[in-house]
Amino acid sequence: MTRTAIKGLLLATSILGTAGLAQAQDVTLTVESWRNDDLSIWQEKIIPAFEAKNPGIKVVFSPTAPTEYNAALNAKLDAGSAGDLITCRPFDASLELFNKGHLAGLNDLPGMENFSDVAKSAWTTDDGATTFCVPMASVIHGFIYNKDAFDQLGIAVPATEAEFFAALDKIKEEGSYIPMAMGTKDLWEAATMGYQNIGPTYWKGEEGRKALIAGTQKLTDDAWVEPYRVLAKWKDYLGDGFEAQTYPDSQNLFTLGRAAIYPAGSWEIGLFNTQAQFKMGAFPPPVKNAGDTCYISDHNDIGIGLNAKGGNAEAAKTFLSFVASPEFADIYANSLPGFFSLNSTAVKMNDPLAQEFVSWREKCQPTIRSTYQILSRGTPNLENETWTESANVINGTDTPEVAGEKLQKGLDSWYKPAN
Repeated sequence: MTRTAIKGLLLATSILGTAGLAQAQDVTLTVESWRNDDLSIWQEKIIPAFEAKNPGIKVVFSPTAPTEYNAALNAKLDAGSAGDLITCRPFDASLELFNKGHLAGLNDLPGMENFSDVAKSAWTTDDGATTFCVPMASVIHGFIYNKDAFDQLGIAVPATEAEFFAALDKIKEEGSYIPMAMGTKDLWEAATMGYQNIGPTYWKGEEGRKALIAGTQKLTDDAWVEPYRVLAKWKDYLGDGFEAQTYPDSQNLFTLGRAAIYPAGSWEIGLFNTQAQFKMGAFPPPVKNAGDTCYISDHNDIGIGLNAKGGNAEAAKTFLSFVASPEFADIYANSLPGFFSLNSTAVKMNDPLAQEFVSWREKCQPTIRSTYQILSRGTPNLENETWTESANVINGTDTPEVAGEKLQKGLDSWYKPAN
C-alpha cells in the first residue's frame, strides 16, 4: 500500500471514528419556558451561538403559554418528563421548585461569580446559602411617552410629581391625546404599571420593602398609602371607559398615537418599536420634590435552572455556564431590548429607548416589587390582593386608606415576621 493510500485510510478511519464518537455523545437538551415571544431569538441567535462552540450538544427551546406554564411545568416535573433546563420565574414559585427537589443548587457552577447577590436574590434560598437558577434578565419600570406629542404641546419631560400632573393637565386640556393609557380591567396592570412603578419613591425602595418583611412597617403606614393617593389622582387622566380597558387595549391606544404617556414595563420596548409610528422617549418615576433620591423597580424577571432529575446534567451545566457568560448577556439584552442583563459585565444597549431605561441604574436606587419575596406565600396572596386594591383605588371604589387596611389585614392573617 502506498504512503498516500495509508494516509487516506488513516484519515477515513479518523473521520469515521470522530463521527461515531459524536454520534455516541450527541445530547439534546430541552429548555422549558413560559416566554413564547422570544422563540425566534433562541432559534436564530442563542442556540446557534452555543452549538457552534459545543458540538455534540443540541438545544431545543420548548415554550408553554405563560398562563399555563406553572401548572404544565409542575405536572411534567412530577411525572419526570420535564426538560433538562427550567426557565425560572422570580422568587417564590422557583424557590418552591427547589424546596421540592425539582431544581438543583448551582453555587459551584462556573460563571455564577458573574452575578451580584442582588442579581441572584430572586433565585436564592431565604438564608442566602444556595442559588438555584442563573439570573438572565430584569425589567425596569417607568413611563414611555410620545415625543411628537410632547413637542407639539411644548411639554418638558417631568422630573417631579408636580411637573408630572402639570403635564397631564396640559395634555388633557389641549384635547388631542388621552393623557395616559392604562386600564383597570385586568387588575395586574393597575398594580404593576401603577403601584409598583411609583411606589418605591414613597417607601424608599429596599428600605421600605425589607421593613415590611421585618414587620417594622405596615401597609397602613403613610409610605405605603401615599402611592395609592397619587394613583387615585390618575383616574382623571386615563380616558373614557378605562375600567373596561384591557392591557392590550392600553398598548394599542399608545402605539396608535392616541395617548401621550404609557406607564410601562421595559418589556414593552420591542413591541412598541415595531408598532409605534412616532418617536418615543422614557422617564423614570417622578420624585416628590426636586433633588430627592429617585427609585426604580428593577425587577429580577427571568432565570434558568437545572432539572435535578434530568438525565443530561453535565451537558445542561455546560449550557448554564454559557447563559452566565458576558456573550449570552450581550445577545439576550440586545435581542430583547427591555430585558436587561443581570451580569456584572455591563452590556451596551443598541436600542436608544432601552439605553434610556438602563441608564437610570446610574442615578436611581434599584428595588424589586414589594410583594414578590416572602410576602405572597400565604392566603390571601398579597400580590393578587394588591392587583385588586390598585384597581379599586383608581376606579374610586376603595379609598387609599381602606386599600392599605385591607392589604394589611390579609397579610396579618397568615404572616408573622421573623423578628
